[in-house]
Amino acid sequence: MKKGTIAGRNLRLGLSLDILTADEVDEIHLATLDVLEFTGIAVDHDEALDIFAQAGAHVNRQTKVVKIPPSLVEDAIGSAPCRVVLAGKDPKHDLMLESSRVHFTNFSEGVIVADPYTGEHREPNKSDLSDATRVIDFLDDVDFCEKALGAHDVDQRSAPLHNAEAILPFTTKHCAFGPGNGRLLHKIIQMAATIVGGEDKLKERPIVSFTTCPVSPLRLVKECCEIIMESARTGMACNILSMAMAGGTAPVTLAGTLVTHNAELLGGITLHQLTRKGAPVIYGSSTTAMDLRLGAASVGTPEAALVSGAVARLARYYKIPSYVGGT
Repeated sequence: MKKGTIAGRNLRLGLSLDILTADEVDEIHLATLDVLEFTGIAVDHDEALDIFAQAGAHVNRQTKVVKIPPSLVEDAIGSAPCRVVLAGKDPKHDLMLESSRVHFTNFSEGVIVADPYTGEHREPNKSDLSDATRVIDFLDDVDFCEKALGAHDVDQRSAPLHNAEAILPFTTKHCAFGPGNGRLLHKIIQMAATIVGGEDKLKERPIVSFTTCPVSPLRLVKECCEIIMESARTGMACNILSMAMAGGTAPVTLAGTLVTHNAELLGGITLHQLTRKGAPVIYGSSTTAMDLRLGAASVGTPEAALVSGAVARLARYYKIPSYVGGT
């Protein structure tokens, strides 16, 4: 099993950059609890509303806003595992996500490719995704495989299944997917189970995990809720990943953006742990600042680096494995 490099501990065995002090982390956490308790989070799924209501949250069925007591949030943080195993098809690629160990993956997803034969810039197709997966599988420094491209030449209603078909046969590493919704998530699980020899063996060695994104600000849409709940029920890890943009879908300040981001994540994690306590979950981020001139996300900027460092610090505060994209 590949445990990864240790970084950021007081042992000083790796690079350490403290974006937030301990008191600042406490303040962000307390502000997040206030947002979830008094402002609430929109939840666009009836079963998810039922789960919150049965646990003691205040649910407004008309507005679909859920106000979550701090005790529920704290319980969810406490029950989320501090270690998550991402199994590879080949056991030599098994990963242990824990504490300050660092692993790397490719980012998702490219929307334009340079054709390797003609040089033409065009939309990617399913064949391109398979080719990119072969490259990712070959690269020793890429620890697990994400969907590098999207298959734009297929019906987009079933695109997650085509993406899985284009990836799973061509890598020996763990695969992370955005499954689209709960129904397609189960189809991808069936595909992975066929590869490893059955659903029981897949539970023993989960070669797939799933990613879903709340909609900023403060909304768990129907598909997001389905993926969170079904991932928890099946035992496959769920990466709940906010894409808040400072100055756009979140406050312009770093602290305000982190509170919005954190509220979306902890709201999703609470739903996840209420669905199945102890199910593996990942604290994810592709949060950054908005370029105010272009109205677009600014990735690879100093602001993105500051947010990413702060997000990793928050995840360690909660003792939940993290995923930080766009760095």
